[in-house]
Amino acid sequence: MMASAAPARRNTYDRRTRAIVPFGTALSCGLFCGLFCALMPLAGCNRQPGADVAATVNGKPILRDEVEKGYKAYSAQMGQQQQQQVQLSNEQADLQRLKVVGDLVYNEIVEQRAAKMNLTATNEEVDAKLAEMKAPVTEEQFQEHMKAENLTLDDVKHDIRRNLTVNKLLNKEINSKITVSDADIQAYYNQHKADYNLGEPQYRLAQIQVTSTPAEQAGNLQGSKATTDVEARKKIQALKTRLDSGEDFGTLAMNFSERVETASSGGDMGFITESQMHADPNVYAAVTKLKPGETTDILPMLDVQTKKPAGYSIYKLVSKEPPGQKDLSDPIVQQAIRQQLHNDRSQLLKNAYFEMLRDQAKVVNYFAEQIFKNEAK
Repeated sequence: MMASAAPARRNTYDRRTRAIVPFGTALSCGLFCGLFCALMPLAGCNRQPGADVAATVNGKPILRDEVEKGYKAYSAQMGQQQQQQVQLSNEQADLQRLKVVGDLVYNEIVEQRAAKMNLTATNEEVDAKLAEMKAPVTEEQFQEHMKAENLTLDDVKHDIRRNLTVNKLLNKEINSKITVSDADIQAYYNQHKADYNLGEPQYRLAQIQVTSTPAEQAGNLQGSKATTDVEARKKIQALKTRLDSGEDFGTLAMNFSERVETASSGGDMGFITESQMHADPNVYAAVTKLKPGETTDILPMLDVQTKKPAGYSIYKLVSKEPPGQKDLSDPIVQQAIRQQLHNDRSQLLKNAYFEMLRDQAKVVNYFAEQIFKNEAK
């Protein structure tokens, strides 16, 4: 999911000069504006939005109903994670609502930018992704999941459209502009050569993970998330069937794996040392039987603390590397460095890009103003 946008900055001084307006000027402006508003009562001077508006982005309202919906979803997730009813204090509840407003503001800024560039996802693209999302489960299971999450089909389509739109915008504005040259790779290798001197065998793994515990975000392109053990078992079995029929492991991981750290890279976990592999004897036993390109059966995951089932995984052995210094001529080394440099630059550009969009937008956070007015007494 996306980082929250910073709260709106509303200043009473001149935004262009960052200077305090002289007293006489402020007074004359105030008299003029007061007289103008008195003579033009229908012109909408200092008109405040309705009570149902939490914020505006370039004049477009974000409704309080949307904020409450996001807040209730958060509360439900917290209750499921703690397996008890969560009762937040008024301050805690409003703090979470502020975060929801920030998220909605951020989403609106990005969607407006994409619309300006004609990059909004089409109905056909949304329908195609919806069909792909529903593929691993039955229609009944899909309906049950929506009911459990208090979602409508329109809500699901809205989220799909937003995710597709954001991806199209980032591909256009950022990913298409990133280049990693051979010289960049050589320089990185020279600086980190010791990292490629393997003291023990290493296994490069990819993973598709499905968990039975709720989370704030699914971590995959489809927003697909199991919330119970029954859902998790059905989902992982459906994905295993698709793998056995020849579908690409990386594509399925990007669309359905629930491990946030690896889903975006097709489940790639990088290199795992043999000693690290011994931490989970079941995984180690299954992986060491594989040849590069093969996948394990479905393996149960256990909660570290409770040792109870927490989900399921399927691993793919990409390659096994013997000990010793790895040379830059190794294609695997080159690809790993190229991907690392691309990811680092992509993250940097995304952060800078989102800050620029936020600075260019006119945001008014009425909900934040109301909290400050009521609490700072």
